[in-house]
Amino acid sequence: MIQLLNDSILMKPVPIGARGEAQETVEFEHTLTSHHDFLPPIYSTPDMVRLMEVAAFHCLQPYCETDEISVGTAINIEHRAASGIGANIRVEAVLESFDGRFYTMRVSAHDDVQEIGRGTVGRAVVSVSKFLERVKKSDRNKLSRAVK
Repeated sequence: MIQLLNDSILMKPVPIGARGEAQETVEFEHTLTSHHDFLPPIYSTPDMVRLMEVAAFHCLQPYCETDEISVGTAINIEHRAASGIGANIRVEAVLESFDGRFYTMRVSAHDDVQEIGRGTVGRAVVSVSKFLERVKKSDRNKLSRAVK
C-alpha cells in the first residue's frame, strides 16, 4: 500500500508508533552563552528543538522514496530543565497521527538525569525536486516585484 500525498507524492505507509532518535553531547556552541556572552552556559532551547526535528526526520525518512524528504511544519515544545556542557542529550520522536498530509510526532528529550523537554513536532513529506522548483519560482517572483 502506498500513501498518496500532496502533488502526487508516493511514499510507503508509516505505521503509528514509528520511532526516530537523535543524540548529541552539549558543547559550547549549543549553549545560550554562545549566542550572548551574558547568558549562562546551558543547553539552548533552539538546539533542543533542532535535535527534536532531527529525530522526527529520522522517524519518517526510512519510509520516503528516493526524491522525498520530510520538512518541518509545526512545533509545540516545552523546555523543562537545564543541561550543561558535557551532558548527553537523547531525543526520541514517535509518530502519533497522520491526517492525509501532515504527520504529528510526540517528542521527548532527556539528559543523563531527567527529561529536559517534550512536545510535538509536525512534518510533511515533499518531493525535493518539486520543492526546489517552487522555491526558485518564489524567488524569481520576489525578485521581479522588487525590480518594479
